[in-house]
Amino acid sequence: MQNAKILIVDDDTDLRQALKLRLRANHYETVHAGDGYSAIALAHKEQPNLIILDLGLPAGDGFVVLDRLQKDDKLSAIPVIVLTARDAQSSEQHALKAGATAFFQKPADNAELLEVIRATLPKDIAVPITLPS
Repeated sequence: MQNAKILIVDDDTDLRQALKLRLRANHYETVHAGDGYSAIALAHKEQPNLIILDLGLPAGDGFVVLDRLQKDDKLSAIPVIVLTARDAQSSEQHALKAGATAFFQKPADNAELLEVIRATLPKDIAVPITLPS
């Protein structure tokens, strides 16, 4: 079995780097995009097993990305976890109705985010288990 590949979509370079390091420490492969247009192009190219998506993006915000993913037969089955600084009260239901499988407000609890990633990934993908040190 292959390790899961996660596409991180966020315009904040520091956050992308921090998520990349955290996910790689948990044996996930990562690819990243900094805007909505790149996110769709990279999702087509890399065919990730899961996408972590910010809503506040240049070149097509997260809701535009969710809409394009849902309308694309090759991408619509990829689960999307929204991780955003936007207000949860106004954004969470909208994101879930638009196709997101989970919603986190920044800063997310790392353990909770990793647990949702593990639970969300397709069952035929290797989900690494990292024991606390």
